[in-house]
Amino acid sequence: MKAMILAAGKGTRLAPLTDTTPKPLLALAGKPLIVWQIEALAAAGVQQIVINLHHLGEQISHTLGDGHRFGVEIRYSHESELLETGGGIVNALPLLGEAPFWLLNGDIWTDFDFRQLPLALPENRPAHIVLTHKPANRPQGDFTYQHGQVTGRGGDYVYCGIAVISPQLFEGQATRHFSFRDTLFALIESGNLTAQVHRGLWHDIGTLDEYHQLRDKLRLK
Repeated sequence: MKAMILAAGKGTRLAPLTDTTPKPLLALAGKPLIVWQIEALAAAGVQQIVINLHHLGEQISHTLGDGHRFGVEIRYSHESELLETGGGIVNALPLLGEAPFWLLNGDIWTDFDFRQLPLALPENRPAHIVLTHKPANRPQGDFTYQHGQVTGRGGDYVYCGIAVISPQLFEGQATRHFSFRDTLFALIESGNLTAQVHRGLWHDIGTLDEYHQLRDKLRLK
């Protein structure tokens, strides 16, 4: 199984920390965030991981190397200009192959067991995502959900930044700036977006306050 970690962003809301350190390398309980993610993927049987790089990307590749010490093979998709999440995926497709792969945002921490993710996708269902209940600090969720299906936008669930993607979802698309979220919204309209709900721990590390709160919580465990 292959996986992709989206790690190219600038993390501007975490400045000044991210002025000199890419967000995926920010430490949590003495370990870079992206190392938590790689270890979780490796424990679920992932053998190859593709990581897209832009902002301070050389720090990430220098820290992680070829992935051997984590029991995986890491390959890097370099972006000379930031392509956003959707464009970053399209740019990395030559490294990901033709089979479905797991996708993970590089700015989340979770206790999600990746062994719960499907290894394949049903016919005509090119994407499957993981949702969690809307955190208290969010005024509105991303999606409505019922019986394994995303049924609309808004509602009580947010996207965890974890997905299973068929490369065919982006067939024929040129590399350009666009958000993966727009692709998900289009799938909702066609009724082709399946999902599962994670009821454990999940943190989106989007702001300094969120980062410091999670860091303190893990330090006390």
